[in-house]
Amino acid sequence: MNVVVNVIGAGLAGCEAAWIIAENGINVRLFEMKPEKYSPAHKYSGFAELVCSNSLKAARLESSAGLLKYEMELLGSLTVPCAKENSVEAGGALAVDREKFSDAVTAKINSHPLIEVIGGEVAELPDGYTIIATGPLTSGAMAERIRELCGEGLSFYDAAAPIVTYESLDKEKVFFASRYDRGEADYVNCPMNKEEYLAFHSALLSAEKVQLHDFETHPFSVYEGCMPIEELASRGVDTMRFGPMKPVGITDAKTGRRPYAVVQLRRENREGTLFNLVGFQTNLKFGEQKRVFSMIPGLENAEFMRYGVMHRNTFINSPVLLNSDFSMREHPEIYFAGQITGVEGYMESAASGLLAGIALSRKIKGLEPLKLPLDTMTGALSAYISDPYNNGKFQPMGANMGILPDIGRRIKDKKERYGAYAERAVESLKNEMERIGYENNR
Repeated sequence: MNVVVNVIGAGLAGCEAAWIIAENGINVRLFEMKPEKYSPAHKYSGFAELVCSNSLKAARLESSAGLLKYEMELLGSLTVPCAKENSVEAGGALAVDREKFSDAVTAKINSHPLIEVIGGEVAELPDGYTIIATGPLTSGAMAERIRELCGEGLSFYDAAAPIVTYESLDKEKVFFASRYDRGEADYVNCPMNKEEYLAFHSALLSAEKVQLHDFETHPFSVYEGCMPIEELASRGVDTMRFGPMKPVGITDAKTGRRPYAVVQLRRENREGTLFNLVGFQTNLKFGEQKRVFSMIPGLENAEFMRYGVMHRNTFINSPVLLNSDFSMREHPEIYFAGQITGVEGYMESAASGLLAGIALSRKIKGLEPLKLPLDTMTGALSAYISDPYNNGKFQPMGANMGILPDIGRRIKDKKERYGAYAERAVESLKNEMERIGYENNR
């Protein structure tokens, strides 16, 4: 075909996009600034470099990460097979030899006859169909172009609170209410007495924090409103009670009295299956978050769908800017892919590139679009990042079972419940692929 698609960035998302587009018989120009220039986090010259962990999370199908990878393989992923071919022992996870994985992806890309790799930093957006997959550390010039394209819908720090499932809360200990009973009783409240609060405060002070990279300026040094809850706790024993844990205007429905302190949970999605801990952005290690936040009354057995994070992460306000196929609403010839869209994680980033590439390929070829069912992991993630409901409170999200629609029946055993979600997702995706005659060229 005479059409040429530009893909900016040869990370996981960019490589997936370039590969699937080329596999559809369309020429691709893949722009990558390495090895001429490296971001502060990148060290290896190959494509699809894994800069943090070498784990791509759980491999089993009845897990959110495993389901995502399975769906990606069905759709023709490049990175999932490369990962499997270069895996290392990691129990139930799919972990890889970083360099061998990168080399495998790089070799595939470089050997494809329809992909032209162009080295050097891109400072201007090229004309024509373009997929921007520049990653969470987008360089200065391109970041400025993206800012111009997106207006004010560009963030440079990911400051998100933990998210738990509503189903896992202890309903005997929590209650719905809004402060001063204003409006609807939309908040889940977790009341604390003095003894519980002091124990929680002490645990926060001693909890282990994530060590930031040299290139990461701590968000609370820039935005006082994004202060980590543990930093707030360090400023005095009562500081949290005058901040996100203030009990003013709250009456415990069970005691009829104001609690000593209260943790409020706010609805995270339209369906009300997920709730976030209001004001609990944190830099604690994930295991420490599970340990400490489970001390909150009602959260003893909480199922965490996402842990709190605070780190350097460029991402756009996707619910306003993007359609569910990752194309821009105002500029339909431009697509975004990777962490910059607000998906969180290696495979989530790769999946977004794959989905953007599929959508653009089918548009160019005049084919019916792939309409990802909402009960698939790929469909749920696409819907999350493009749902206008999330405007104003959008934070990146990784694959988790909490974003899938309810299964419609109560299954108490978690493994069995997740297995049912996975079975439904696979069947839905296969049915949609069959409906439109989608072929997996791999």
